[in-house]
Amino acid sequence: MHLRPDHAETDTPTLWKLIRDNPLGIFTTAIPSPSGSFPLVQSTHIPFMLDTDDDDDDDNNSNNNNNNNNNNNNNNNNNNKHGPYGRLRAHLARQNPHSKAIVESLTTSTSPSQQTTAHNILEQDVSVLFTSPIHHYVTPKFYTETKPASGRVVPTWNYAAVQVYGKAKVYFDPHADETEKFLATQIDDLSRQCEISVMGYTGRGERPGPWEVTDAPPRHIELLQKNIVGVQIEISRLEGKFKMSQEMSKGDRDGVVKGFKGLGTEVSAAMSDLVQTRSEMHEAAKARSKVGIE
Repeated sequence: MHLRPDHAETDTPTLWKLIRDNPLGIFTTAIPSPSGSFPLVQSTHIPFMLDTDDDDDDDNNSNNNNNNNNNNNNNNNNNNKHGPYGRLRAHLARQNPHSKAIVESLTTSTSPSQQTTAHNILEQDVSVLFTSPIHHYVTPKFYTETKPASGRVVPTWNYAAVQVYGKAKVYFDPHADETEKFLATQIDDLSRQCEISVMGYTGRGERPGPWEVTDAPPRHIELLQKNIVGVQIEISRLEGKFKMSQEMSKGDRDGVVKGFKGLGTEVSAAMSDLVQTRSEMHEAAKARSKVGIE
């Protein structure tokens, strides 16, 4: 990810929040196929669970606390330690060519380094991209200071994204106890997160309660688990970018805020607010740097 200082977001909780608010990530691997049956690079859209050691700081986890039994099982299985950047959990359809390439790599690898690694940990690093739904084209017409003065402005696109990198442990053996435990917890946790956080089915007041995995026939869930592959990523690197016109002058940023607000759409209004917020943060950082405050 290209990170100029104006756009880089280094606050880990802020990056975690973007991931939890937008759990559908693009999971990407670059795995040589021993048989030649699969492309080197593959990507799949899948929703993720994010586990961190300070989950109490995230509002999302008040929902997870309602699922203590499953969370405790997951914590026991994974030693309740996730590293400074956390851990991602997800699952893919077993029939997905992406899953097949991963399993092929793990079961037929002849790499010396792979032979010294656990049989279900990919040798290559993987990446996951999470993107905010608030993004927008920026017309040069919004730059009300620079455009009239020199015309030296061009279009761009404002957006916010987080890229995650790390090692992936793959749960692909349908007969292994650890696979069964991982997938059972993963399905339950992810379903509950999406039902409560995405759908708002809290069961409070007039809101309906969430759909539960136990609402489905046990045999149906059992068959589902046999047809999916679990993935757990230990995050080794976390990069965040909030590109919200911070590189422009204060006058141009004010023009961008006004321009987006004037479009009158829900997305443009949200973008206007984001640009305003990031502009204020940018000015505050500049003020601190002038007086030598870190």
